[in-house]
Amino acid sequence: MDKQFDITKFSANATISKQYEAQLGRLKTANKQVDCIEDAVRGALENLQKEDCTSFVIYGEPQSGKTEMMICLTAKLLDEGYNFIVHLLNDSVDLLGQNLGRFKKSGLAPAARNVSEILDPAVDLKTGKHVIFCKKNGKDLRKLIEKIGVVKDIIIVDDEADYASPNAKINKGEKTVINELIEIVRGKSGIYIGVTATPARLNLNNTFENDSHLWVNFPPHQAYTGQDVFFPIDKKIEYGLELLPDAGDNPKYPRNALFSFLVNAAYLNKYVNKSEENYSFLIHTSGKKIDHKGDWGTINATLNELMNSSSKNFEIFVKQIWTLASERYPDADTDDLTSYVIQNISRNSLIVLNSETDFTQKGASATTPTSLFTIIIGGNIVSRGVTLDNLLSMFFTRDVKHKMQQDTYIQRARMFGSRSSYLKFFELTMPNSLYLDWHRCFVFHRLALEAIRQKMGSLVWLSDSRISAVASSSINDSTVDMQRGEMSFQLFNYNDEIDSVIASDLGVFEKMEALGKLLGPGAFPEYLAKYVVQVLPKKAASIAIHPTSSIAGRKEDTNQELIERDKGLMGKSELQKSTYPDAIHHFKIFKNAANAARLFYKYEGSIQFIKNLKNGS
Repeated sequence: MDKQFDITKFSANATISKQYEAQLGRLKTANKQVDCIEDAVRGALENLQKEDCTSFVIYGEPQSGKTEMMICLTAKLLDEGYNFIVHLLNDSVDLLGQNLGRFKKSGLAPAARNVSEILDPAVDLKTGKHVIFCKKNGKDLRKLIEKIGVVKDIIIVDDEADYASPNAKINKGEKTVINELIEIVRGKSGIYIGVTATPARLNLNNTFENDSHLWVNFPPHQAYTGQDVFFPIDKKIEYGLELLPDAGDNPKYPRNALFSFLVNAAYLNKYVNKSEENYSFLIHTSGKKIDHKGDWGTINATLNELMNSSSKNFEIFVKQIWTLASERYPDADTDDLTSYVIQNISRNSLIVLNSETDFTQKGASATTPTSLFTIIIGGNIVSRGVTLDNLLSMFFTRDVKHKMQQDTYIQRARMFGSRSSYLKFFELTMPNSLYLDWHRCFVFHRLALEAIRQKMGSLVWLSDSRISAVASSSINDSTVDMQRGEMSFQLFNYNDEIDSVIASDLGVFEKMEALGKLLGPGAFPEYLAKYVVQVLPKKAASIAIHPTSSIAGRKEDTNQELIERDKGLMGKSELQKSTYPDAIHHFKIFKNAANAARLFYKYEGSIQFIKNLKNGS
């Protein structure tokens, strides 16, 4: 039979189908967990099918694998017929290169392109499918707009969406350059998908009018170690935590942390690993370059002393290493561990990352250590969007002179990630007060994100005298009540048994437990009970569980159906100060005429809830 050319056979195959399944298959072949990715992609697609959806957020933990999730999401969007997808990234050449490289390596079709690759007039973007990467700076965004014009049904996927994209001038009635340019790219028919580990600013700022009811959770994979590991509420610490005195700036502290890093790396390579691996140690102190120079001087001098057996402090330092190895690993040959450190100490890289230029030139060696002992010194440049493979130790002593900004400090948790295989050898060193502040920061973060997961209509973000939820310039005054407020939870059906428990002779802790069982985890979240009982003062007198009140007949500004009020429901009379003079934790149920009810929690201490009043509050 004569062969005959049939163009229809090839026209039908011009577009690759089932790319999403292929990407999941790639990850499964690499023994990577995919159900968390499937959850996020499924949630995103459900939103896109809603007619009124124009903006939403996908939120997950820092360093939890969001790049692979975005690759799979992009594949699904292409499968679903979305032809133009723009990925926005931080204004960093190195991060752009890293993410763009991973997209290209994934085999996605069409291959992702940097905005600089499409500017030539010969590049036609009017037909076909396109995946374009663009840094979040005015110059690149203007070039993108000039090239693509108005694209119908464009999808914007904004990585680290809380950085640069929110309008910091919103309270002045103006728009920041980046915010305005992104809005132009989206146009009237496009959809904005923000991806971040810290969504507070996007919500409080009403960035692109995103709806918190539509937010999608990207759960971490099983090998992930994050806030529950490094800042646990109700379980023991499973890694090495060294807390320093709050006062003083003694060079012995970073030096001791270095010795600990060297010993832990030696033990891993001598007694645990099948083959030798390189490890990194992050020194994350002040954001000032002059301080980085001082840190470099301390570490560099110590390394030089260890490499020279004739040096003044050689014996002193080696004895410290030997003693540490002996005390920490009694099962090992102490001389053998010490010899490993001294024999290999010259296999070190001391990398200072002060600027974008530094990161471009040295970032690859820092993110994936190419030397046995890789020591990284840096401030803001390593605080966001940087994944540090085989990070074994972190020395964190940033000087916080103002309120601890919650979203920024969450992003600085560079120790988060896939650390489970060597978690018990990981060491975190920081001042005691800073750890406590950081711990409270993540407690607040848990409370806020749990509210999102439960699809609460009234999202709450928290702050206190030392920890602020987000930069004040990013908060929309017209939609946020800055007064001391309250936290509320899922609606439930009221019955008399509830107030029988409240009026009983049970102790407050027993009442909380009983109410938790009656109302269920959605209406009385377990995380809140743990927060009150374990994190905050434990005295029974500090907790008040008030009788239920009806809102039927209350003022017009009370939402009878949702049981919410712009200014909050728990006023002074509801707190019953004469009955509970020492209470700082107040629990009270409000119900409507239909016996629908909601539990409210109010903290009367230093915490200040920032309550978003948008979305029907």
